[in-house]
Amino acid sequence: MFASVTSAAIAALTSDSPLFTINIGDFHWTVTVGTVIYLIIAAIAGLLAEFIVGWRLPGGIIGAVIAGLIGIWLFTHVFPLTISGDPTVYGVPIFRALIGAILLVFLWHLITFGAWRHRRPYYRRGD
Repeated sequence: MFASVTSAAIAALTSDSPLFTINIGDFHWTVTVGTVIYLIIAAIAGLLAEFIVGWRLPGGIIGAVIAGLIGIWLFTHVFPLTISGDPTVYGVPIFRALIGAILLVFLWHLITFGAWRHRRPYYRRGD
């Protein structure tokens, strides 16, 4: 009984209610609780992917969020991967988001590693 009341209260608090709306001419953009949670999950997945791969994306937290968003999109819409027991938050599968972000950071590492490996230092040590 208590668990159903608690889950109903949590569902009411985190319902997809609008937080704020931006109106610019005929363009109306509403930020909801679901959008904020989606971005938080993307940021966590992107940062964990950077940590696991050991390579940072350009742009800091913005790059991590973009990697997380692309990772979520890749493994939910482009290559629908099915993982049994994959927990979802607001319809975002956590494991698929993490796997997609890890693959994206790894691909970025493969593409850009050669450009960083052969660079000369900006200064000489010991001179």
